Amino acid sequence: MYISDILRRSGRNLRQAKARTILTALAIAVGAFALTLTLAATNGAKSFVNNIISENFDPSELIVAKDDSVFNGVDTSKPQEYNENFGSSLSNAGAPTQIARLNSQDIAALKNIDGVENVRLELIVNLQYITGINNKKYVATIQAVNPYQKIELRAGTAPTKLENKQVLLREGFVEALGFKDAQEAIGKTITVAVRKSFNPSDLLASLESGADISQTIANAQATASVEQKFTVVGVMKKPVTAQPGTELYLFAGENDVKEMQEINTKGTADYQKYLNVYARIKDGQDSTKLKAAQDRIKQAGYASFSVEDTQKYLAQIINVLQGIVAAFSLIAVVASLFGVINTMYISVLQRTREIGLMKALGMRKRDISRLFRFEAAWIGFLGGVIGAGLAVLLGKLLNPWITRKLELGEGRDLLEFHFTQIGLLILALVLVAVFAGLFPARKAAKQDPIEALRTE
Repeated sequence: MYISDILRRSGRNLRQAKARTILTALAIAVGAFALTLTLAATNGAKSFVNNIISENFDPSELIVAKDDSVFNGVDTSKPQEYNENFGSSLSNAGAPTQIARLNSQDIAALKNIDGVENVRLELIVNLQYITGINNKKYVATIQAVNPYQKIELRAGTAPTKLENKQVLLREGFVEALGFKDAQEAIGKTITVAVRKSFNPSDLLASLESGADISQTIANAQATASVEQKFTVVGVMKKPVTAQPGTELYLFAGENDVKEMQEINTKGTADYQKYLNVYARIKDGQDSTKLKAAQDRIKQAGYASFSVEDTQKYLAQIINVLQGIVAAFSLIAVVASLFGVINTMYISVLQRTREIGLMKALGMRKRDISRLFRFEAAWIGFLGGVIGAGLAVLLGKLLNPWITRKLELGEGRDLLEFHFTQIGLLILALVLVAVFAGLFPARKAAKQDPIEALRTE
């Protein structure tokens, strides 16, 4: 018997038992629906992460730190050997820890490593406050402008290198600082205050000179911060793909931010120390050259992380979450398999005389077995198409709403459907359904034609 004949006959048999076929297919559709949405959400999350990285980092740069604990955390199970470059930091749990930081000698050493084209400092300062034309004070963080970061402006310009005392303001600060709109803020002056580090030696020296204690403390409080004037040259739009937590960061030139950081840390263990820096590798777009330079940096005693490493790390986290959700979806698929087995087994019992007649007319065992396997395949196919189709339809309807709620930005969807994935998923469900139908198909093939024809 031809395969095409068996295929048509199996479809006709299922149409004769529409209710049972649809109910069994719907059981598979539940798993297909959940798995399709899981894949789509994973695709969207990976695309969003890739957009964040591509719009904030140069793939030719390596993130370099003093030691590997910056990337993998401090091992708190045993004492750390003292390092004069230790600086304070917080663990993931919020506990104060000490991590070795890079100093000026380390930066000079990195610049001399073969293949390193430039070293860019990671400069971020928590300001005491920022104030504008309305004199209201707000907390803020300022960062050295990243020449590789994608900056979208509401008004003004975004030069690749900010001049002395120029700043890029976030759109969220415009109204708060007293400006009518972003355009009005351009060219205006804002004031930022940096808290000076407390230096006990200065206080002791003043007391030893015989100065009045209360006056000395009052003077220390009066000079506890340094105010600086900055000119707004650009107002940045609310970022879509900014690193989480940096949505309100201001940007200034590297020299200005470095000066503020030194004011903030002078006299402390963090003075002129950096948790990490960015080493740009010559021809770093070539992964071979990038890896070779990374190995040389490691041999020099430093730890490094590439943009590709970061992508892999974040993708791994997403894959773990995907696996957890997919596991629950697979439970629904496994449960539906018992429905397929039950449906096919009942079909075999109800069609015993038909099976006997087919055998008596010369139909071979393998063709009878194939007939029931094809019926199971049809059920798996219908379930996969229904489940995946509903998931795609729901995803297309929900995507605009999700994009607005999560503020992902125009043209960016959380649910990304790849039809190659969906096709492979349906094929997998068909194969799984065929596997579930093996036992009933085997039972049908082994039926004795004479006994089958005697069945009432």
